[in-house]
Amino acid sequence: MVIEPKILLFYKFTPLADPDAIRLWQRDLCERWGLTGRILLSKDGINGTVGGPLKPVKRYIRTTREYPPFKDIDFKWSEGTGEDFPRLEIKVRPEIVTFGRPEEIKVDVNGIIGGGTHLSPHEVHELVDRRPDVVFFDGRNAFEARVGKFRDAVVTDAQTTPDFIAELESGKYDHLKSKPIVTYCTGGIRCEVLTVLMKNRGFQEVYQIDGGIVRYGETFKNSALWEGSLYVFDRRLVTDFAEGAPLIGSCDYCGEPTKDFYNCSTNTCRKRTLVCADCSTSTPTIECLNCRPLTRQATS
Repeated sequence: MVIEPKILLFYKFTPLADPDAIRLWQRDLCERWGLTGRILLSKDGINGTVGGPLKPVKRYIRTTREYPPFKDIDFKWSEGTGEDFPRLEIKVRPEIVTFGRPEEIKVDVNGIIGGGTHLSPHEVHELVDRRPDVVFFDGRNAFEARVGKFRDAVVTDAQTTPDFIAELESGKYDHLKSKPIVTYCTGGIRCEVLTVLMKNRGFQEVYQIDGGIVRYGETFKNSALWEGSLYVFDRRLVTDFAEGAPLIGSCDYCGEPTKDFYNCSTNTCRKRTLVCADCSTSTPTIECLNCRPLTRQATS
């Protein structure tokens, strides 16, 4: 029998009266059908990435949608390997995406209140055609953009999601506050919060791509405004929307084009490092550029 492993990416902002009860229910569903991955819950909703064989994944979707607050969750599919997640983690947190400002987020049954305007992938192109001053604003960590981003996008110096507060308040992007801003992230959830934070700080015309990069890439593959590959938070690390995606990343050691990420082997670091095939085979221990000189100095 051929097993077709699939990965689901999903979220839903909606008030949850008892997130811990939802946690127990979701754990029962995933364990019953052998699914692994990570699900975060809070009083404001659910955020998950899970994977497993096709039939159990379909059962999970059907059963999760039977719960009224989750009936219209937009599940995004991608191909898995069957070994995409090491375990199952389901936790209750103050935020389902951690920007560190839960007090700024208000949610009702329709989702986040006061966020950016959602645009379909086709509507993004219509906006770009009408408004040549559109700015694409990357809502991900800076390293994710190294292998793929929208053409001419603004990529911040954020190393973690909470860093966006300091970035937005730094003044570096004040000149964009009167321009149409299209935010984007992997599946859309980070932009749900980011657009609120931006509007609260004076950005006047803020949009987000409905379904995020995933939905845009499914629609246009390699033929439109997206360049390169997509970083993902599972063991695949990187995925493409079609064959022939351009390589925009470069090896940290030699500068050759690559999309291959490795964790820095220093246990206190683990920074994502881009290393090409030649360098990875010729280097006994892969370290980021910050740790590599320290190791060389210690062994010299």
